[in-house]
Amino acid sequence: MSIKFSLKDDSFFLDKLKLPSRYYYFNKQENYIKLLNIGEGIFPQDKIRTSISLNNSNLILTTESATKIYPSKKEYGINKIDINIENNSNLEFLNDELILYKDSKYIQFFNLNYDDNSTFFYSDILSRGRSFEDFDFSNVLMKNTFSFNKKLEYLEKFDVVGDDLKDYIIRKNSDNFLFLKIYITTKDNKKFLDILEQNSFNSFTYTKSKDLLIGSISSNNMNDIKKVQKVIWGLYRHFLGKNEFSLGKQ
Repeated sequence: MSIKFSLKDDSFFLDKLKLPSRYYYFNKQENYIKLLNIGEGIFPQDKIRTSISLNNSNLILTTESATKIYPSKKEYGINKIDINIENNSNLEFLNDELILYKDSKYIQFFNLNYDDNSTFFYSDILSRGRSFEDFDFSNVLMKNTFSFNKKLEYLEKFDVVGDDLKDYIIRKNSDNFLFLKIYITTKDNKKFLDILEQNSFNSFTYTKSKDLLIGSISSNNMNDIKKVQKVIWGLYRHFLGKNEFSLGKQ
């Protein structure tokens, strides 16, 4: 199951589509794509690949709804995302929450390459599972790679067992079970970091070479975490001289 598309000079090209991968494309205000969930979610042995290339283009990208990962006795569901943005491009990628069902196993590879003339906003949300579950997933592995001009800028690797994460939260005596991660590159990261701090978002920091900003926010309420995501995204768009944009979601 895969989808591959590109934008050049803000024109959209569908390079490959293997059902049941699907998408909605809108271009009335800006290029905007919703990625549809694969069936009812990601099942054991599913292998999903999304490839995106932007050249002198702007794109707002989101998922249609939460990504659900179904239980597995042995096999992992695998999701691979490859993104390349270059030549004064801008990507705004807002994921809905990842819901890991009890006994689920999930692997995600996320790779983003950008050049020194391009910008991006990428965010994802990890939840504790369905409302009656509490980090009851078996195992989740994630590898997030950000490359600047094809040289590694930042690498994250997670190998998390649900019971271990549950124990960690208990030890920390925390009520928060939602985790929002945001990754940002602008053409003036120092100035944008100052704006974030002025708006009381103090959990952001640079990577070593300062070509990438990373922030992490936790909460116990999904509406609140999505409001924070929207506010920070709004600051980003304002910094780029863009107007507010509605994703068409409640």
